[in-house]
Amino acid sequence: MTIENRYEFLFLFDVENGNPNGDPDGGNAPRIDPEDMHGLVSDVALKRRVRNYVQTAQGNEAPWAIFVEHATNLNRPIAMAHERTGGISKKDAGKEKVKAARKWMCDNFYDVRTFGAVMSTGANAGQVRGPVQFAFARSVDPVLPLDISITRMAVAENVKGGDVSAYEKWEAEQPEDKLRTMGRKNLIPYGLYVAKGFISANLARETGFSGDDLTLFWEALCNMYDHDRSASKGVMSCRGLYVFKHVGTDTDLEQRRRQSMLGCAPAHKLLDAGAIVEIGKKNPDKAPRVFTDYQVTVHQERLPAGVELIRKC
Repeated sequence: MTIENRYEFLFLFDVENGNPNGDPDGGNAPRIDPEDMHGLVSDVALKRRVRNYVQTAQGNEAPWAIFVEHATNLNRPIAMAHERTGGISKKDAGKEKVKAARKWMCDNFYDVRTFGAVMSTGANAGQVRGPVQFAFARSVDPVLPLDISITRMAVAENVKGGDVSAYEKWEAEQPEDKLRTMGRKNLIPYGLYVAKGFISANLARETGFSGDDLTLFWEALCNMYDHDRSASKGVMSCRGLYVFKHVGTDTDLEQRRRQSMLGCAPAHKLLDAGAIVEIGKKNPDKAPRVFTDYQVTVHQERLPAGVELIRKC
Protein backbone atom coordinates (compact mmCIF):
# COMPACT_ATOMS: atom_id res chain seq x y z
CA MET A 1 0.00 0.00 0.00
CA THR A 2 1.14 3.52 -0.70
CA ILE A 3 1.76 5.73 2.30
CA GLU A 4 -1.21 7.76 3.59
CA ASN A 5 0.55 10.33 5.78
CA ARG A 6 2.50 13.47 4.97
CA TYR A 7 5.95 13.70 6.54
CA GLU A 8 8.65 16.30 7.07
CA PHE A 9 12.03 15.45 8.53
CA LEU A 10 15.27 16.94 9.79
CA PHE A 11 18.39 14.94 8.97
CA LEU A 12 21.49 15.77 11.02
CA PHE A 13 24.91 14.60 9.88
CA ASP A 14 28.48 15.73 10.41
CA VAL A 15 31.92 15.51 8.85
CA GLU A 16 35.33 15.38 10.49
CA ASN A 17 38.39 16.29 8.43
CA GLY A 18 36.70 15.69 5.11
CA ASN A 19 34.92 17.21 2.14
CA PRO A 20 31.21 16.40 2.38
CA ASN A 21 30.34 17.76 -1.07
CA GLY A 22 32.92 19.15 -3.49
CA ASP A 23 32.03 21.99 -5.84
CA PRO A 24 33.19 21.18 -9.41
CA ASP A 25 33.06 24.90 -10.25
CA GLY A 26 35.44 25.63 -7.36
CA GLY A 27 38.21 23.10 -7.86
CA ASN A 28 36.22 20.52 -5.86
CA ALA A 29 36.49 22.65 -2.70
CA PRO A 30 33.74 22.15 -0.09
CA ARG A 31 30.55 23.98 -1.04
CA ILE A 32 30.21 27.24 0.89
CA ASP A 33 27.65 30.03 1.12
CA PRO A 34 29.99 32.97 0.37
CA GLU A 35 27.86 35.44 2.33
CA ASP A 36 28.14 33.77 5.72
CA MET A 37 30.64 30.88 5.18
CA HIS A 38 28.15 28.19 6.17
CA GLY A 39 28.76 24.87 4.47
CA LEU A 40 26.36 23.41 1.91
CA VAL A 41 25.63 19.87 0.72
CA SER A 42 23.43 19.48 -2.35
CA ASP A 43 20.22 17.47 -2.47
CA VAL A 44 21.78 15.49 -5.32
CA ALA A 45 24.66 14.37 -3.08
CA LEU A 46 22.23 13.18 -0.41
CA LYS A 47 20.09 11.28 -2.92
CA ARG A 48 23.22 9.64 -4.34
CA ARG A 49 24.09 8.19 -0.92
CA VAL A 50 20.53 6.91 -0.47
CA ARG A 51 20.71 5.25 -3.88
CA ASN A 52 24.09 3.70 -3.06
CA TYR A 53 22.77 2.26 0.21
CA VAL A 54 19.64 0.80 -1.38
CA GLN A 55 21.76 -0.74 -4.13
CA THR A 56 24.06 -2.29 -1.51
CA ALA A 57 21.26 -3.49 0.77
CA GLN A 58 18.91 -4.84 -1.92
CA GLY A 59 21.35 -6.05 -4.59
CA ASN A 60 20.01 -3.78 -7.33
CA GLU A 61 17.16 -6.17 -8.09
CA ALA A 62 13.58 -5.17 -8.92
CA PRO A 63 11.52 -3.78 -7.27
CA TRP A 64 14.48 -2.13 -5.51
CA ALA A 65 16.66 -1.51 -8.57
CA ILE A 66 18.34 1.87 -9.08
CA PHE A 67 17.65 3.87 -12.23
CA VAL A 68 20.29 6.61 -11.84
CA GLU A 69 23.15 4.14 -11.52
CA HIS A 70 26.83 4.98 -11.72
CA ALA A 71 28.37 4.85 -15.23
CA THR A 72 25.24 3.76 -17.11
CA ASN A 73 23.10 5.08 -19.96
CA LEU A 74 19.67 6.06 -18.63
CA ASN A 75 18.06 5.44 -22.00
CA ARG A 76 18.72 1.69 -21.73
CA PRO A 77 16.24 0.98 -18.88
CA ILE A 78 13.74 3.37 -20.50
CA ALA A 79 13.90 1.32 -23.70
CA MET A 80 13.57 -1.84 -21.60
CA ALA A 81 10.39 -0.43 -20.02
CA HIS A 82 8.80 -0.08 -23.45
CA GLU A 83 9.87 -3.56 -24.51
CA ARG A 84 8.63 -5.19 -21.29
CA THR A 85 5.22 -3.53 -21.65
CA GLY A 86 4.75 -4.63 -25.25
CA GLY A 87 5.62 -1.30 -26.82
CA ILE A 88 8.27 -0.10 -29.22
CA SER A 89 11.11 1.96 -27.79
CA LYS A 90 10.74 5.08 -29.88
CA LYS A 91 10.68 8.78 -29.04
CA ASP A 92 7.15 9.47 -30.28
CA ALA A 93 5.37 6.65 -28.42
CA GLY A 94 1.65 7.21 -27.84
CA LYS A 95 0.22 8.34 -24.52
CA GLU A 96 -0.91 4.89 -23.43
CA LYS A 97 2.49 3.36 -24.22
CA VAL A 98 4.24 6.16 -22.35
CA LYS A 99 1.93 5.62 -19.37
CA ALA A 100 2.60 1.87 -19.34
CA ALA A 101 6.36 2.38 -19.56
CA ARG A 102 6.21 4.99 -16.79
CA LYS A 103 4.35 2.61 -14.48
CA TRP A 104 6.85 -0.17 -15.22
CA MET A 105 9.71 2.16 -14.26
CA CYS A 106 7.97 3.10 -11.00
CA ASP A 107 7.26 -0.56 -10.18
CA ASN A 108 10.84 -1.70 -10.75
CA PHE A 109 13.11 1.21 -9.76
CA TYR A 110 13.19 2.40 -6.17
CA ASP A 111 14.67 5.81 -6.92
CA VAL A 112 12.07 6.56 -9.61
CA ARG A 113 9.10 6.02 -7.28
CA THR A 114 10.97 7.77 -4.43
CA PHE A 115 12.69 10.80 -5.97
CA GLY A 116 11.05 10.92 -9.39
CA ALA A 117 12.82 11.11 -12.75
CA VAL A 118 12.80 12.71 -16.19
CA MET A 119 12.49 9.75 -18.56
CA SER A 120 11.87 11.50 -21.89
CA THR A 121 15.52 11.58 -22.98
CA GLY A 122 15.33 8.54 -25.24
CA ALA A 123 12.28 6.36 -25.77
CA ASN A 124 9.73 8.49 -23.94
CA ALA A 125 8.57 7.15 -20.58
CA GLY A 126 7.33 10.51 -19.32
CA GLN A 127 8.25 12.36 -16.15
CA VAL A 128 7.65 11.41 -12.54
CA ARG A 129 7.38 13.80 -9.60
CA GLY A 130 8.83 11.96 -6.65
CA PRO A 131 7.15 12.10 -3.23
CA VAL A 132 10.50 12.41 -1.39
CA GLN A 133 12.51 15.61 -1.73
CA PHE A 134 15.48 17.21 0.03
CA ALA A 135 16.53 20.82 0.29
CA PHE A 136 20.23 21.68 0.34
CA ALA A 137 21.78 20.77 3.69
CA ARG A 138 23.39 23.65 5.57
CA SER A 139 25.92 23.68 8.38
CA VAL A 140 24.77 24.92 11.77
CA ASP A 141 27.85 27.18 12.08
CA PRO A 142 30.34 28.65 9.61
CA VAL A 143 33.00 26.20 8.42
CA LEU A 144 36.62 26.79 7.45
CA PRO A 145 37.70 25.18 4.16
CA LEU A 146 41.34 24.08 4.11
CA ASP A 147 43.46 23.46 1.03
CA ILE A 148 46.21 21.10 2.17
CA SER A 149 49.31 20.08 0.23
CA ILE A 150 50.23 16.39 0.28
CA THR A 151 53.22 14.45 -1.03
CA ARG A 152 52.68 11.60 -3.44
CA MET A 153 55.59 9.18 -3.14
CA ALA A 154 55.31 8.06 -6.75
CA VAL A 155 54.59 9.44 -10.20
CA ALA A 156 52.45 8.35 -13.15
CA GLU A 157 54.52 9.25 -16.20
CA ASN A 158 53.93 7.95 -19.71
CA VAL A 159 57.18 6.51 -21.06
CA LYS A 160 58.00 5.93 -24.72
CA GLY A 161 57.74 2.25 -25.54
CA GLY A 162 55.18 1.55 -22.83
CA ASP A 163 56.43 -1.94 -21.89
CA VAL A 164 57.77 -3.04 -18.51
CA SER A 165 61.44 -2.83 -19.49
CA ALA A 166 60.98 0.75 -20.75
CA TYR A 167 59.44 1.81 -17.44
CA GLU A 168 62.17 0.04 -15.44
CA LYS A 169 64.90 1.75 -17.49
CA TRP A 170 63.22 5.16 -17.09
CA GLU A 171 62.89 4.72 -13.29
CA ALA A 172 66.53 3.75 -12.96
CA GLU A 173 67.63 6.90 -14.79
CA GLN A 174 65.63 9.34 -12.63
CA PRO A 175 66.86 11.00 -9.41
CA GLU A 176 64.78 10.05 -6.38
CA ASP A 177 63.13 13.47 -6.02
CA LYS A 178 61.81 13.17 -9.58
CA LEU A 179 59.91 10.03 -8.63
CA ARG A 180 57.51 11.81 -6.30
CA THR A 181 55.10 14.65 -6.80
CA MET A 182 52.79 16.99 -4.89
CA GLY A 183 49.02 16.96 -4.62
CA ARG A 184 46.25 18.74 -2.74
CA LYS A 185 43.28 17.82 -0.55
CA ASN A 186 40.29 20.00 0.27
CA LEU A 187 38.56 19.53 3.61
CA ILE A 188 36.88 21.19 6.56
CA PRO A 189 37.98 20.32 10.12
CA TYR A 190 34.42 19.84 11.35
CA GLY A 191 30.88 20.67 10.36
CA LEU A 192 27.42 19.67 11.63
CA TYR A 193 24.86 19.86 8.82
CA VAL A 194 21.06 19.89 8.81
CA ALA A 195 19.01 18.80 5.78
CA LYS A 196 15.28 19.42 5.54
CA GLY A 197 13.14 16.84 3.79
CA PHE A 198 9.55 16.45 2.63
CA ILE A 199 7.40 13.42 1.80
CA SER A 200 4.06 13.82 0.01
CA ALA A 201 1.39 11.14 0.39
CA ASN A 202 -0.43 12.55 -2.64
CA LEU A 203 2.57 12.13 -4.92
CA ALA A 204 3.20 8.69 -3.40
CA ARG A 205 -0.14 7.60 -4.88
CA GLU A 206 1.13 8.37 -8.36
CA THR A 207 4.42 6.47 -8.04
CA GLY A 208 3.41 3.62 -5.71
CA PHE A 209 5.77 4.69 -2.92
CA SER A 210 4.83 2.27 -0.12
CA GLY A 211 5.32 1.79 3.59
CA ASP A 212 8.15 -0.66 2.86
CA ASP A 213 9.79 1.95 0.63
CA LEU A 214 9.54 4.48 3.44
CA THR A 215 11.07 2.06 5.97
CA LEU A 216 13.98 1.47 3.60
CA PHE A 217 14.41 5.22 3.14
CA TRP A 218 14.73 5.81 6.91
CA GLU A 219 17.14 2.89 7.10
CA ALA A 220 19.25 4.39 4.32
CA LEU A 221 19.49 7.80 6.00
CA CYS A 222 20.59 6.24 9.29
CA ASN A 223 23.21 3.93 7.77
CA MET A 224 24.31 5.26 4.38
CA TYR A 225 27.52 6.97 5.50
CA ASP A 226 28.78 3.75 7.08
CA HIS A 227 28.77 2.16 3.62
CA ASP A 228 30.15 5.09 1.62
CA ARG A 229 33.61 5.67 3.05
CA SER A 230 36.35 7.38 1.05
CA ALA A 231 39.54 9.27 1.82
CA SER A 232 38.07 12.55 0.56
CA LYS A 233 34.93 12.33 2.76
CA GLY A 234 36.79 12.00 6.05
CA VAL A 235 34.50 10.69 8.79
CA MET A 236 30.83 11.33 8.01
CA SER A 237 28.09 10.15 10.37
CA CYS A 238 24.35 10.39 10.85
CA ARG A 239 23.71 12.32 14.08
CA GLY A 240 19.93 12.39 14.16
CA LEU A 241 16.77 11.86 12.13
CA TYR A 242 13.70 13.67 13.42
CA VAL A 243 10.50 12.74 11.57
CA PHE A 244 7.27 14.74 11.76
CA LYS A 245 4.28 12.58 10.87
CA HIS A 246 0.91 14.19 10.17
CA VAL A 247 -1.81 12.04 11.74
CA GLY A 248 -4.81 14.39 11.91
CA THR A 249 -7.15 15.36 14.76
CA ASP A 250 -10.72 14.92 13.49
CA THR A 251 -12.98 12.29 15.08
CA ASP A 252 -14.41 11.45 11.66
CA LEU A 253 -12.10 8.78 10.22
CA GLU A 254 -12.46 9.91 6.62
CA GLN A 255 -11.76 13.54 7.50
CA ARG A 256 -8.81 12.48 9.65
CA ARG A 257 -7.41 10.46 6.78
CA ARG A 258 -7.67 13.55 4.58
CA GLN A 259 -5.87 15.63 7.23
CA SER A 260 -3.10 13.02 7.43
CA MET A 261 -2.46 13.27 3.71
CA LEU A 262 -2.70 17.05 3.40
CA GLY A 263 -1.00 17.85 6.71
CA CYS A 264 -1.92 19.61 9.93
CA ALA A 265 0.74 22.36 10.02
CA PRO A 266 2.96 24.28 7.59
CA ALA A 267 6.39 22.71 7.09
CA HIS A 268 8.26 25.79 8.31
CA LYS A 269 6.59 25.57 11.72
CA LEU A 270 8.14 22.12 12.10
CA LEU A 271 11.51 22.54 10.41
CA ASP A 272 12.67 26.10 11.12
CA ALA A 273 15.75 26.36 13.34
CA GLY A 274 14.64 26.21 16.96
CA ALA A 275 10.97 25.67 16.14
CA ILE A 276 10.81 22.13 17.52
CA VAL A 277 14.39 20.83 17.30
CA GLU A 278 16.89 23.33 18.68
CA ILE A 279 20.63 22.96 18.05
CA GLY A 280 23.13 25.10 19.93
CA LYS A 281 26.78 25.13 20.91
CA LYS A 282 27.52 24.22 24.50
CA ASN A 283 30.36 26.76 24.54
CA PRO A 284 29.62 29.75 22.26
CA ASP A 285 33.27 30.84 22.34
CA LYS A 286 34.71 27.51 21.17
CA ALA A 287 34.92 26.36 17.57
CA PRO A 288 33.04 23.05 17.35
CA ARG A 289 35.22 20.06 16.51
CA VAL A 290 33.05 17.11 17.60
CA PHE A 291 29.32 16.45 17.81
CA THR A 292 29.38 16.60 21.61
CA ASP A 293 30.25 20.31 21.32
CA TYR A 294 26.56 20.74 20.45
CA GLN A 295 23.38 20.36 22.45
CA VAL A 296 20.26 19.14 20.64
CA THR A 297 17.00 19.94 22.45
CA VAL A 298 13.59 18.70 21.34
CA HIS A 299 10.60 20.81 22.38
CA GLN A 300 7.74 18.32 22.27
CA GLU A 301 5.39 20.88 23.81
CA ARG A 302 5.65 23.02 20.67
CA LEU A 303 4.29 20.32 18.37
CA PRO A 304 1.10 21.43 16.56
CA ALA A 305 -2.03 19.34 17.05
CA GLY A 306 -2.24 16.40 14.68
CA VAL A 307 1.54 16.01 14.27
CA GLU A 308 3.71 13.32 15.87
CA LEU A 309 7.50 13.49 16.28
CA ILE A 310 9.41 10.25 15.82
CA ARG A 311 13.17 9.98 16.28
CA LYS A 312 14.54 7.33 13.93
CA CYS A 313 18.25 7.43 14.79
